[in-house]
Amino acid sequence: MRFLPVFLDLKAGPVVLIGAGELLRAKLRVLAAAGARIRVHAIDGNQDLGLSTEDAARIEIRSGDPLTSDLAGVIAVVCAGAGDVGVAMSARAKSLGLPVNVMDDLEHSSFIFPAIVDRGDVVVAVGTGGTSPVVARRVREKIEALLPARIGELAEFIGGFRKSINERIAEFPLRRRFWERVIDGPIGAAVLAGRKGEADTALNAISDPSDFARADKPEGSVALVGAGPGDPDLLTIKALRALQDADIVFHDELVSRDILDRIRRDTARVPVGRRVGKPGIGQDAINERMIAAAQSGQRVVRLKGGDPFVFGRGGEEVEALRAAGVAYSIVPGITAGLGGAADFEVPLTYRHEATRITFLTAHKARDAETVDWSMLTDTKMTVVVYMGMTAAPAVRAGLLAAGRSAETPVGVFARVTRPDAQGAIGTLRDLPELVRQTNGGPAILIIGDVVRHAGSLRRQTPKQIISDLLDAAE
Repeated sequence: MRFLPVFLDLKAGPVVLIGAGELLRAKLRVLAAAGARIRVHAIDGNQDLGLSTEDAARIEIRSGDPLTSDLAGVIAVVCAGAGDVGVAMSARAKSLGLPVNVMDDLEHSSFIFPAIVDRGDVVVAVGTGGTSPVVARRVREKIEALLPARIGELAEFIGGFRKSINERIAEFPLRRRFWERVIDGPIGAAVLAGRKGEADTALNAISDPSDFARADKPEGSVALVGAGPGDPDLLTIKALRALQDADIVFHDELVSRDILDRIRRDTARVPVGRRVGKPGIGQDAINERMIAAAQSGQRVVRLKGGDPFVFGRGGEEVEALRAAGVAYSIVPGITAGLGGAADFEVPLTYRHEATRITFLTAHKARDAETVDWSMLTDTKMTVVVYMGMTAAPAVRAGLLAAGRSAETPVGVFARVTRPDAQGAIGTLRDLPELVRQTNGGPAILIIGDVVRHAGSLRRQTPKQIISDLLDAAE
């Protein structure tokens, strides 16, 4: 390690920035975003730096020769697009013992700029010794994706209580255990979920911090996580974190294997869903298992296909968790209707053509018989039917009886976003036959004029693409 990572106190003094063009402005934006006071020498004479009013208040533009400027009180010198002036300025800064960075010039730099992940009070610096800024940026992108957006707020929250708690816990190991329990438990989860008031109340309610730190039984919680329609790349970052943190995952049968592979390897996995024609354990039993696991101190994930609150019975599970006094969080997922629409390029709304959407479920024929189809005959309404394969004849009958045209475009899209996704497009008259063409579910039905805009239904593998190109070449 040639360069030691350090953090400069930007309140200690100004930073001198010398250079020209976009390189100067790019470095200026970095320093301004960090809250630095800056003295700028634009050696090309262009003082149009594109600053916001707020940033401009902290920036002083100098017109004199930077090689003879007063450097008293300066904490660092930065040169970006400065050419030979940068090299000369480096020598001057080093003679005065000032840290200096000359952009893309390790020889004349005594410090380098890392790639920065900024989460307020939490800052991560990634460096490669100046050898490959692009690699540093790629690492930063990975870290950006993994860090919760409110991790800085969590650090700020802890900072607000740290002095008072530390005064009440004398032993350092016990103090550390206290903060670990806060950060890893429901209080930390509440802050990360944006419920700071709830976290304040919970932490203030800890009457004896030492007893809290010594408690052997960890605090359990439940996360209701939407797994999306099947493609693991459509999992949210928050969902991935929940799967990696979980001690036990109760998952639907329809959650894809690729998504289950994202669960930490030592995490217990319990299938609790059901498929068509196969009974599950029942919602009450699922609730009981989740609550029991959380009350035993485990971090529980209830992993549900699509979104927990779109025909996923997530609302019932939340009610049960509330009644049991179990801490919980909700991680939304991409619902199958949206995933299928994107997968097969069906715009669910279309200007002047489709201005309303209705989502409904018709798991069985009797479900379809209870729907008031007369509310769904507007030609500017797109109807998205979940779990409608078995009930397709009843769906067709209901819409036709209510007055929707038999020529209404219809699409049946099965296993959406997965490699074996398949679609069939026709008219409302043909709906049951379209279902048969998709070779099994799960599937959604999209009914409305927007289906005319669907893209290609044929999934092309790399071999097929090469074959098509060779055919075209002949």
